[in-house]
Amino acid sequence: MTDMTEQNRTQNPEGAAESPVQTRKATRRGGGDPATRGRTTIADGVVEKIAGMAARDVLGVHAMGSGLSRTFGAVRDRVPGGSKSVTRGVKAEVGEVQTALDLEIVVDYGVSIGDVAKAVRENVISAVERMTGLEVVEVNIAVSDVKLPEEEEEEEPEPRIQ
Repeated sequence: MTDMTEQNRTQNPEGAAESPVQTRKATRRGGGDPATRGRTTIADGVVEKIAGMAARDVLGVHAMGSGLSRTFGAVRDRVPGGSKSVTRGVKAEVGEVQTALDLEIVVDYGVSIGDVAKAVRENVISAVERMTGLEVVEVNIAVSDVKLPEEEEEEEPEPRIQ
């Protein structure tokens, strides 16, 4: 009987020799789709950056944030090593599958605030949902200022020492 068992292990029905490894079927470990193994969390700041970039892309949006936050941001931008804050004027609350956003914008004079707000809302929702997979339940927009044509941007003064 030992000879027969040995023969079954080493030969297939046609009589050709096989190794035991070749006769085993491959089994998948872990089970299920690999995409469902684990959890992905998205930080509030990630959603805020995406929303900030999407809002700035809309024609008629002059700036993001209130006058005070823009002033502090301008000072921070001038500090060596400082960078522009993409999240200025954006606040996100992120849950497991949904997010809500509050945006504060400055619009250019002469544009329809309603049209700009609608375009910002659509662009932000599209970008956030596409990039994160989260459902955007609301985008609240506060228009804090209007940029008048005669208002000049605060320019950086020329350095006295070079």
